[in-house]
Amino acid sequence: MLAPARRVARWWALVPLLFCLWPFLVFLALYPMARSARRLARRVFIVPGPRGITDEVVLRVQRIRGWLALGAALVVLLVYGTADDWDQLDDQFETRLTVTPLLVLVTAPVVVGVLFRLAGPATRPAMRAQVRPAVLMASQYLGACAAVPVLLWLAGQAQGSVQGLFLGPLFNLLVLALPIWVLMFVAFASPTVVRTAFTMDRVHPVFPPVLTGVLVWELALIGLVFGGLPPGPPAVQLAAVVGGPATVTAVAWWEVHRLRSRFGVSLRGRATAGSGR
Repeated sequence: MLAPARRVARWWALVPLLFCLWPFLVFLALYPMARSARRLARRVFIVPGPRGITDEVVLRVQRIRGWLALGAALVVLLVYGTADDWDQLDDQFETRLTVTPLLVLVTAPVVVGVLFRLAGPATRPAMRAQVRPAVLMASQYLGACAAVPVLLWLAGQAQGSVQGLFLGPLFNLLVLALPIWVLMFVAFASPTVVRTAFTMDRVHPVFPPVLTGVLVWELALIGLVFGGLPPGPPAVQLAAVVGGPATVTAVAWWEVHRLRSRFGVSLRGRATAGSGR
């Protein structure tokens, strides 16, 4: 960008222009941080080895259901929504982004315990071996989440100690770099954590649909408590509150049925991992 101007002016004359490009400079500083956080998150939160059964038909139906649900929510907001409803979208998104990994941490052990009780004695040792990597991943994720508020508190204490000095603003940027990087790390790790439930999908093939069917109702209850009813007449509100979780549960139940009928999976035994159609 500055190469053409350098031909007609000395380099020191272009320095004031940098202060007019602060958004671009902030982007230049945050982009490599985001790349490094994404790279490390993918390296830490992916366990090598064969994945569970992958059914492409089920994945396609899940994507279609997701897009239809998004379109239905937008239609309800466009027809019945007010300015306050649109303003709450960011809060609802942030709430789901924050609460979902914590719900997975609480709900996944309960689902695993139920599956252990239903599984046969010959299957439990293999299932138990797959739990250990999941526990390690959950511990790493919890540590990263806990590090964010701790680092922010330490950054606030450090900022207060140098307040009033000439290098105060520059020091503030430096001390906030680490908390921001850790927050990016958690953000990039969260999709993998939620999708694989800390790789507990390898414990038993039916674990992902069962967990999904439980989580969707928990999220619906939390959204109802903190966000209230969606806009529209009572029939639309009921369809919006119940329709989403009900369709997700129906798809999850259909996925369990396909695992039994097409891949030979039962609750007391397991099909061979790594199968895919």
